[in-house]
Amino acid sequence: MSAQPATTPEQQRPPGDPGSPDGLKAGLKNRHLSMIAIGGVIGAGLFVGSSAGIAKAGPGILISYALVGLMVVFVMRMLGEMSAANPTSGSFSAYADRALGRWAGFSIGWLYWFFWVVVLAVEATAGAKILEGWWPAVPQWGWALIVMVVLTATNLVSVGSYGEFEFWFAGIKVVAIAAFIVVGGLAVFGLLPHSDNEGAGLAHLTDHGGFLPNGPGAILTGVLLVVFSFMGSEIVTLAAGESENPQRAVTKATNSVIWRIAVFYLGSIFVVVTLLPWDSKAIADKGSYVAALDSVGIPHAGDIMNVIVLTAVLSCLNSGLYTASRMAFSLGQRGDAPAAFARTNSRGVPQAAILGSVVFGFVAVWFNYQWPDTVFTFLLNSSGAVALFVWLVICFSQLRMRGMILRENPEKLIVRMWLFPYLTWATIAMISFVLVYMLTDKDGREQVILSALVAVLVVALALVKDRLTAGRSTAPAASSDPAPKERAAP
Repeated sequence: MSAQPATTPEQQRPPGDPGSPDGLKAGLKNRHLSMIAIGGVIGAGLFVGSSAGIAKAGPGILISYALVGLMVVFVMRMLGEMSAANPTSGSFSAYADRALGRWAGFSIGWLYWFFWVVVLAVEATAGAKILEGWWPAVPQWGWALIVMVVLTATNLVSVGSYGEFEFWFAGIKVVAIAAFIVVGGLAVFGLLPHSDNEGAGLAHLTDHGGFLPNGPGAILTGVLLVVFSFMGSEIVTLAAGESENPQRAVTKATNSVIWRIAVFYLGSIFVVVTLLPWDSKAIADKGSYVAALDSVGIPHAGDIMNVIVLTAVLSCLNSGLYTASRMAFSLGQRGDAPAAFARTNSRGVPQAAILGSVVFGFVAVWFNYQWPDTVFTFLLNSSGAVALFVWLVICFSQLRMRGMILRENPEKLIVRMWLFPYLTWATIAMISFVLVYMLTDKDGREQVILSALVAVLVVALALVKDRLTAGRSTAPAASSDPAPKERAAP
């Protein structure tokens, strides 16, 4: 296969140009990208899923979060290296296309799209449950429909409207967690006036069976429970292609991922496990964050957390639709999706790619209401391990892209993976270990096996497509040959 161009249309964009040759508009401002980068690692899973991890690993869940966080930092560093040198709306799918082959870009692009359109259904349903609790006159399916329609309209207007919505959604999440850490941190040490929690300092980290009450193995179980709440960190590298300064946005986001994970994940979970004993019944019954707020004496803690979770859900929906549509757009540009997906309207929006993605999301929502325990469960499990597959592909792509960048445009290597290639291989080993360890867990085993089967199917389609494309490309050459001379008579 011939090498692809070293630069993308976005990279060639002259300063001040409001658009890009591929039809997308550079409508995302620096503040949009900054907040997308910060909020990208804060999903609803952090708020609603952390209690299960605490129940399994106790205070040791902090090590689980730290291990996964470290893995994500390394993956983002690798992705940042490639994105800063070559910002594009296809991000890691486009890099895999070039570094590993067309089959890899096709496969990981469609798997990633599949992951996010299933997430659309999950988040729409979660948001609908909260809204139905507040306004029961509207049925749950009605709320799911309303939420999907509103955010689809937002994405169809312009990329700037997506950025503006995400700026405020992410802003609310960031402010809420920052306030939680400050208030909870004061309460931990008995410095919060009028707190119902006397503050035990760091005693709760060890006073109920020790720091690892269920043994060291529980750390790995905790890893399985928290790893998927980190998915979304890579969204900023897709969005950078529609920003005013792609390289600056990617570099800034990559350099800040360490403190974002340390503060928002480790900081908030640290507050929970120091405010309350890890085996507190309140954590299991109410959820970790609500239980922590209740222990401090914050009135209406459950309602406050529902508002924050709803914001996280809407943020995830908004970004999920954006991400799925841009991946479909990139696949269309490379000939791996219908050509309509690669076209933009007068506002620079890939309308067909957005509508195609949301239609599948609507179908998945319908499956969730019609066959929640069969069809929808299959969709969930068959996309469950895709996040880890994506991270693996990023690692392998970076191993090859480093050499390509150094040969072709060494001046563009402004973000570098640390201790290359040793940390890259170490990250591959970490991700592979998590995948293998998932096979020892009942739920994890089903996710890995079904996700692997879907991945194999998509890779097979990619290889067949490549074979057919190669066949078509050689056909004209054969037909253009001169007609064979008539054979002489014997």
